[in-house]
Amino acid sequence: MKFIAIIPARYASTRFPGKPLAILGGKPVIQRVYEQVTSVIKDVYVATDDQRILDAVEAFGGKAIMTSPDHKSGTDRIEEAYNKIPGEWDVIINVQGDEPFIQPSQIEALCQCFNAEETQIATLGKPFESMEAAQNPNSPKIVTDNNGFALYFSRSVIPHVRGKEPAEWLKHFPYLKHLGLYAYRTEVLHQVTQLPQSSLEIAESLEQLRWLQNGYRIRVGTTNVETVGIDTPEDLERAEAFLATLR
Repeated sequence: MKFIAIIPARYASTRFPGKPLAILGGKPVIQRVYEQVTSVIKDVYVATDDQRILDAVEAFGGKAIMTSPDHKSGTDRIEEAYNKIPGEWDVIINVQGDEPFIQPSQIEALCQCFNAEETQIATLGKPFESMEAAQNPNSPKIVTDNNGFALYFSRSVIPHVRGKEPAEWLKHFPYLKHLGLYAYRTEVLHQVTQLPQSSLEIAESLEQLRWLQNGYRIRVGTTNVETVGIDTPEDLERAEAFLATLR
């Protein structure tokens, strides 16, 4: 199968404007993401709405596509970018532009989900290590069926373990944290970007619920590797400290 990775990267951000160009260990964040992805995937592009990001990507030898500033989601931005790139691929991988420590093993796990013909969309989950972490609404939870397909994503802790104190729930159920890494069969990406927002998506503010609510199947790969995403300047400081431990 042919895989292409597209990294959506906006300049505007409420919590951290210019985040893709922030310097992490002497390199822009977007460069670190790009280098991690190209270690696994041959064809990689950054999809951006800002000339400064495009110029920065091309300056380090990467490939970038300019897209509309009006997209409401990274999925829509990826769809536009893919339509501008010459060539055809079977699967499109969506890697967030603020994940400079994404690991090759995670990308490989995502790709392996498409060994099954019934996989339309794939994402990753990681076991929670504490109930305190699982109770964070900013860390969505995944419930899967016996074949590894997502049944539901929620900011709430699901399922409820009846008859046990919440502090003990992790001992009785393997709660799975959702990591925001996606891949789509090409024709499926075209389809899901045409869907209107769904009631579940609006309620939980989770785009993937739009796909589930419309009957698409999302296979969930698993990883034991934690990512260090960057949403705020404080996250960048933590990322610098984490990077120092890897040297």
